[in-house]
Amino acid sequence: MIGKIEKVPLRSIWKHEALDFTRWLQENSDVISQAVGFELLNVEREQSTGNFNVDLVAEDSSGHTIIIENQLEKSDHDHLGKIITCLSSFDAQVAVWIVAEPRPEHIGAVSWLNESTSAKFYLLKVEGLRIGESAPAPLLTLIVGPSEAIENAGKTKREKKERHELRKQFWTVVLEKSKAKHLLFNAISPSDATYLSAGAGKSGISFQFWVNQEEARVALYIDKGKGSDAVNVEIFNKIKEHQKEIESTVGFPLDWDELPEDRACIIRKTFTTAGYKSSEEAWARVADEITDAMVSFEKAVSKVLKEIKI
Repeated sequence: MIGKIEKVPLRSIWKHEALDFTRWLQENSDVISQAVGFELLNVEREQSTGNFNVDLVAEDSSGHTIIIENQLEKSDHDHLGKIITCLSSFDAQVAVWIVAEPRPEHIGAVSWLNESTSAKFYLLKVEGLRIGESAPAPLLTLIVGPSEAIENAGKTKREKKERHELRKQFWTVVLEKSKAKHLLFNAISPSDATYLSAGAGKSGISFQFWVNQEEARVALYIDKGKGSDAVNVEIFNKIKEHQKEIESTVGFPLDWDELPEDRACIIRKTFTTAGYKSSEEAWARVADEITDAMVSFEKAVSKVLKEIKI
């Protein structure tokens, strides 16, 4: 004969959250260990930190501190805030949150915390089950926990954030120097983009500062929009007829590239002095180089753009 599993209200198993449920978890910490996938050692109840008490504190086999907070109700913001506060106060590396019903917003929050911090967060759901007339049996199920994929995603996000912050700081330095030398980029604000662009007075043509981790560029970018491949090349060739004149004015050779893999065309000069990953001292040096170059580059190209028909 096969029995039927029935759900049992949690309050019929544990009348009181702190006195009954927390005590049971302390005495049966192997149930938590099985759910999270590692052994909990030295489990202690009701540890205080400032104005907060955490339900349980334990250690893993490496001696890292683990805090455990439990609820016989739906997850809520107060408990999430308490967990984060206690994690910091106890200098813990792992947090386990056990709830009767995890809300979707808290599942998302725990996932985000695993991506965005070096700590590890586990969200467990507790249920009461029995078969027929058997004694009720608690079941702990892992809803969200750390994983290699989540850690890698978090690392990628942190690297992206750092990259964007560095680029914005780099462009702040460049624009400060640029605005002291000419008006071309006066209306442009620092951003976290790879490039800054200013109009060249002709539709689809712009002057650009560009940067990557190790180098920076000044450029003239030609792109009249979708389906404009042939037009872009035509404009590029008209400007290139004045190559000697332009390069003589700017004082250095330029790279002239039709970008056959793209619809746009570009005329540029690359400086390997520094990129956004360099020191602030190096930023200042390359900012001087590219802003000086842009002054003469804009002057030479603008003169040609006024002379040719586009």
